[in-house]
Amino acid sequence: MIPRVTAIKPYPVSARRLVPSEIIRPHYVDLPGPERYTGSHVQSADTIERMRIAGRIAAQAMAAGAAVIAPGVTTDEIDAVVHDFIVAQGAYPSTLGYRGFPKSCCTSVNEVICHGIPDARPLEDGDLVKIDVTAFYDGVHGDNCATYGCGELDEESRLLAERTQEAMNRGIRAARPGREVNVIGRVIESYAKRFGYGVVRDYTGHGVHSSFHSGLVIPHYDAPHLNDVIEVGMTFTVEPMLALGDYHSHTWSDGWTVVTNDGSRVAQFEQSIVITEDGAEILTVA
Repeated sequence: MIPRVTAIKPYPVSARRLVPSEIIRPHYVDLPGPERYTGSHVQSADTIERMRIAGRIAAQAMAAGAAVIAPGVTTDEIDAVVHDFIVAQGAYPSTLGYRGFPKSCCTSVNEVICHGIPDARPLEDGDLVKIDVTAFYDGVHGDNCATYGCGELDEESRLLAERTQEAMNRGIRAARPGREVNVIGRVIESYAKRFGYGVVRDYTGHGVHSSFHSGLVIPHYDAPHLNDVIEVGMTFTVEPMLALGDYHSHTWSDGWTVVTNDGSRVAQFEQSIVITEDGAEILTVA
């Protein structure tokens, strides 16, 4: 049984929030798109250390936003908390001005898979709320997402969130030097299939470091054609999106908000990781 569907609709979006001029912006802000990344997927020790700082800011900002989730609170209010936290650390909210995205985080509720724009919709008791936060600091990005309940969740939604987090953790544990990236997706999909969940295929993990999205693709489903070999020093995200129903989706006219075609709820969890000699280290730690 799929929980009640709230049929999320667009609500008004507030004006863009300001970032102090002294905070360094990513190069892509207010351009049609970022420059294509052509560097290595393996990062230096210095870059990785800076990513730990950016990752910590992103994780703490996400937690701050999650702390205000309650019935009646708008997703725009969550965005304000995330925005203010990030800029207070001297960092830039990576989504703000990325390919025209108007807000400082993504808030995707219920059947919204990803890229939801924070707006004036008040959250309702039982909503499933995904907050995706990326912070740019000292030339690098830290990217993370988690799913939270608003008020009292129904059991199916609670289990979906719990199992999606476990799917991510299993994918991270599978990321080891010498393996192909497709092992991550194979492990995630195998786990999700136990519960009959749809595994979103159109949105994947990605390389992250000085580039927000480097071009490295990390699948969350069995994708043998994605065969990049995992190397020590690689940095990328693992971010499965699992649906209670079918994973197929469409995008609203705003060009961003992605929703399931059947209205089924989706959970997502994401961490930025670096590959070590014996596995992976999570960089987005509060």
